Amino acid sequence: MGAYARASGVCARGCLDSAGPWTMSRALRPPLPPLCFFLLLLAAAGARAGGYETCPTVQPNMLNVHLLPHTHDDVGWLKTVDQYFYGIKNDIQHAGVQYILDSVISALLADPTRRFIYVEIAFFSRWWHQQTNATQEVVRDLVRQGRLEFANGGWVMNDEAATHYGAIVDQMTLGLRFLEDTFGNDGRPRVAWHIDPFGHSREQASLFAQMGFDGFFFGRLDYQDKWVRMQKLEMEQVWRASTSLKPPTADLFTGVLPNGYNPPRNLCWDVLCVDQPLVEDPRSPEYNAKELVDYFLNVATAQQQAKGSSVHVLYSTPACYLWELNKANLTWSVKHDDFFPYADGPHQFWTGYFSSRPALKRYERLSYNFLQVCNQLEALVGLAANVGPYGSGDSAPLNEAMAVLQHHDAVSGTSRQHVANDYARQLAAGWGPCEVLLSNALARLRGFKDHFTFCQQLNISICPLSQTAARFQVIVYNPLGRKVNWMVRLPVSEGVFVVKDPNGRTVPSDVVIFPSSDSQAHPPELLFSASLPALGFSTYSVAQVPRWKPQARAPQPIPRRSWSPALTIENEHIRATFDPDTGLLMEIMNMNQQLLLPVRQTFFWYNASIGDNESDQASGAYIFRPNQQKPLPVSRWAQIHLVKTPLVQEVHQNFSAWCSQVVRLYPGQRHLELEWSVGPIPVGDTWGKEVISRFDTPLETKGRFYTDSNGREILERRRDYRPTWKLNQTEPVAGNYYPVNTRIYITDGNMQLTVLTDRSQGGSSLRDGSLELMVHRRLLKDDGRGVSEPLMENGSGAWVRGRHLVLLDTAQAAAAGHRLLAEQEVLAPQVVLAPGGGAAYNLGAPPRTQFSGLRRDLPPSVHLLTLASWGPEMVLLRLEHQFAVGEDSGRNLSAPVTLNLRDLFSTFTITRLQETTLVANQLREAASRLKWTTNTGPTPHQTPYQLDPANITLEPMEIRTFLASVQWKEVDG
Repeated sequence: MGAYARASGVCARGCLDSAGPWTMSRALRPPLPPLCFFLLLLAAAGARAGGYETCPTVQPNMLNVHLLPHTHDDVGWLKTVDQYFYGIKNDIQHAGVQYILDSVISALLADPTRRFIYVEIAFFSRWWHQQTNATQEVVRDLVRQGRLEFANGGWVMNDEAATHYGAIVDQMTLGLRFLEDTFGNDGRPRVAWHIDPFGHSREQASLFAQMGFDGFFFGRLDYQDKWVRMQKLEMEQVWRASTSLKPPTADLFTGVLPNGYNPPRNLCWDVLCVDQPLVEDPRSPEYNAKELVDYFLNVATAQQQAKGSSVHVLYSTPACYLWELNKANLTWSVKHDDFFPYADGPHQFWTGYFSSRPALKRYERLSYNFLQVCNQLEALVGLAANVGPYGSGDSAPLNEAMAVLQHHDAVSGTSRQHVANDYARQLAAGWGPCEVLLSNALARLRGFKDHFTFCQQLNISICPLSQTAARFQVIVYNPLGRKVNWMVRLPVSEGVFVVKDPNGRTVPSDVVIFPSSDSQAHPPELLFSASLPALGFSTYSVAQVPRWKPQARAPQPIPRRSWSPALTIENEHIRATFDPDTGLLMEIMNMNQQLLLPVRQTFFWYNASIGDNESDQASGAYIFRPNQQKPLPVSRWAQIHLVKTPLVQEVHQNFSAWCSQVVRLYPGQRHLELEWSVGPIPVGDTWGKEVISRFDTPLETKGRFYTDSNGREILERRRDYRPTWKLNQTEPVAGNYYPVNTRIYITDGNMQLTVLTDRSQGGSSLRDGSLELMVHRRLLKDDGRGVSEPLMENGSGAWVRGRHLVLLDTAQAAAAGHRLLAEQEVLAPQVVLAPGGGAAYNLGAPPRTQFSGLRRDLPPSVHLLTLASWGPEMVLLRLEHQFAVGEDSGRNLSAPVTLNLRDLFSTFTITRLQETTLVANQLREAASRLKWTTNTGPTPHQTPYQLDPANITLEPMEIRTFLASVQWKEVDG
């Protein structure tokens, strides 16, 4: 929020500032974050550590007040990224990042005691490339002196609720690599800096620790939590951010900034501030120097609770303040949970953005999927993927666009509409060069060239090639390190089709007709199951059988009769039963475990508050506030149609003109798929609506439910409860909502119901045995947090389709199901079509219809998180143990796993392997972090580091990152 572009205390006249009300939170949130923070510390003597040599000298036995000049530059919010950078549309918000950076450099050169920190590399890298060589040398010198310091160093300051951990790692890697390439070790940030994100996840802290950061400072936390911390003097502590990784691997010193990103009251002298300037002339009737100095000293001593101390004030940086704290050798308390949900006052819970703009959230998740496919093929094929018969292929534009989408006003859905449109534009622009790269790579690997088609609208059953061609080929690429069976669904014209596998054998297929009179909106769909090798593709050929009468399976309408027998769909693993009177799901059975659970699922909506007698707070892009606790049903029954073929069984439910769902089972599938379609949400009754899918069961869950943290570790949630303070609950619904990145579940200790999502959503369990996820929201009033625009999506964002995957299992075995299914959902196979009949890539090389980039499958507990090109003859490789401690599921899946990387890949040989930190900017053997003493006792000594490429062991939840020098092999036919 807020591209608060300002450099308080160091801003030259060219500096453009953002405009808007001056308050602490977003309604309540200053559009101008001033650049001075006051972090106070009683200095202690000590030796210097690597990277801290340039810190200013503090005065022993004095209260040292560290002034931190900074700017907070949103990578899109009220204006687009380009509008903020160039200072365009200043009638919306007065901010121009290029001028901020210009003025900061001038101000630093004017006074050698001044210091400044910068964060958002998306902006800095753009500014850097526009500078002359002379200016670049000046900036390099300022960085070497430690007077221009980078904090955080990611492409953006990412959101922490709606972001997937893989995308967080990617965007941080992109920004930190720019700093490493440009400034070397001088540019490496020591401190993570999240002064604006709206709540803070435990996984984010764990990732920061694994990236090598020494500490983390943030600005926003719940108002009740902050009050308690200030009373207990616990605004700073050590965050133990993993229950699986052994301390101190995921331990991170964490501090809450006392004033958010603002200076203390009455001490803002930036361009747009209205505080009284300092008047030093004692002859002037406006003289106020003594008064302001006394006030400043009172603020400083009150913050540190150090009365009567002599005060030393210095320009500083977060890293230098952290270094002084570390030298003090104090003992710190330990935090184990997270900082969700965030509220900045009674009735003001920032839990709406968990679900805002669901179409953009899905597009971001799809783009992450596509980027990994693009990265993998670029690494597997090498230069031939970048330069080939289809032109210049490049993963960089999509990598940068995806990094921008991680910004805390992007994937969060909290920007203005025209900015959200621009985010989508950037993603779309990034897909094109990756499609060229995929075409080059597939032609090289398959041995012949063809006209490849990427059907990006399969979610709405549009693919011109499959709908018009009598014959075509389907290439399905699997980005996982293990074999996958995947049901391919393609819109086709009516008729009968023959599908053949890579070996020319006919495979079972079906054509299904949807229950709609509109054949254009719901064309017939061809179904067949594809068997996909690890990190590779299979090619299937499809041909329409001429002059045969159509034999497509049409759905049968089911009349609503009270005496009808229950309706079921089932395969060898699951049976789902529907109420014949209401058409609603009423029971799920896991037939392998003989588990039977009554489950009633349907859709409800909360009437969005526009303010009431208790509070004028309305629901908006950030805030979720229903005007009553009980949601209203979209419908009490559904009109249903049944489809049953050998390849799929479906119940089509129609709840209203704007809400429908297909409940689906494929053969061999161990989960129930619920594909929902919602929108455009009607608001003609002047009621904003927040739509949920709710599952009600008789499970005795004792107020507890469980959500993932950024797609990785699982956290327990309890209704109306916070682990570290006594909650005064003012919003029983919104105050119990949490971010759900990939999954949420409830359990009674014996049976577990898990629901996986295809994008980030807000979710909760508001009564025992119940679980709900918010799928869409359309609101008529702004929530007063700075956007000044209601969340009223029109156009493509108004109608949303998505999927919930439902698993029923024993509590002991459930992790195996949801871990592997979530991995497959995030990195789903990529379908590419071609008409066939292309020319040979190289004369004499036989065509290849199947390919695997691995010589052997990875074990199920190992996830290939990253395989990407890192430069000439070098790739970036991340391997992850995707199970936590205690998730064995009876299959030993939480045990350590050892891999041999020497001959793992089929297209290249690893000639040299170097292990690095998570973001590949430090060698692991040389990396060290500041050590902290906690009140939980000493942390275990870490084992001596050794690297053997033939013996790489992964502990539960461990990610290991490598830079591998490689030699590509000739691609055989």
